Amino acid sequence: MERSSANRVDDLQTVAQDIRAAIQTVIEGKPEAVELALVALFSSGHLLIEDVPGVGKTMLAKALARAIDGTAQRIQFTPDLLPSDITGVSIFNAEHRSFEFKPGGVFANIVIGDEINRASPKTQSALLEAMEEHQVTVDGVTHPLPSPFLVVATQNPIEMEGTYPLPEAQRDRFTLRISMGYPVRASEIAMLDHHGGGDPLAELRPVTDAVTVDALTAGVRTVYVHEAIKEYLVDVLEASRTSPDVRLGGSPRAGLQLLRACKARAALQGRAYVIPDDVQALAVPALAHRILLSPAAQLARRGVDEVVRDAVARVRVPDRDPA
Repeated sequence: MERSSANRVDDLQTVAQDIRAAIQTVIEGKPEAVELALVALFSSGHLLIEDVPGVGKTMLAKALARAIDGTAQRIQFTPDLLPSDITGVSIFNAEHRSFEFKPGGVFANIVIGDEINRASPKTQSALLEAMEEHQVTVDGVTHPLPSPFLVVATQNPIEMEGTYPLPEAQRDRFTLRISMGYPVRASEIAMLDHHGGGDPLAELRPVTDAVTVDALTAGVRTVYVHEAIKEYLVDVLEASRTSPDVRLGGSPRAGLQLLRACKARAALQGRAYVIPDDVQALAVPALAHRILLSPAAQLARRGVDEVVRDAVARVRVPDRDPA
């Protein structure tokens, strides 16, 4: 007999709690960042972590990969990285007199793209097909990627030396963008105690497996979304497009990914239905990195997070009753 949505949510909550606890043995004092990473994982999305060096961006990605015991590949993005290093390449085998495909770094359950904006836009674009369609096409042959498939990319602020801004099409493939930020004082002191005497990442043991995560991710798609919530989400998107501070607003792809993320957040909180609070909580992480500000907003030094929050605040909120 097929399991109900409520039972699937219970299963996801249990597994997610184990993953959360495992990651928090490595990442001190960042519960919001960990939660958004889980939302990206269970919504079949991708995560962009943006911040200055040394605040735990790569550590969070590695801890998530180790906790779910999936295959993981780390790609260090550099100016001389080639697209074929990411997707793979066909090499001629003289013995068999045929071409053989050698998979690139993207063939894994979790791909850690470290400092993605240090590679050229041409190399960054090698991820576009993989992130959107979960496949890679090389020399006219399509190769499917494993499932689940999650790209966790880290990037330094674009003002830093040696970085390239991500193209709009690349940013639009990321479901959520988060910023780690510096830890609070107590967490930083605890980190010195915890990390100073060893490597907590090496001690982290898997708490689930990729097959279980894939099954739970499929269950997230059954989370109920009322028609009023869909209309509210579209209203939020339209508000991001019509704001006088915005030159480019949220795309239809952004709306689809925001909806999937809302379903995942609802399930993580033990609900089999989406409420307006889910849309409000995820609007900035899901939309801000896709927004291009108008010249006037840039001159006024308005931030994209602030602009998105203002746009959401102008939208009428429907009743929170899922029925």
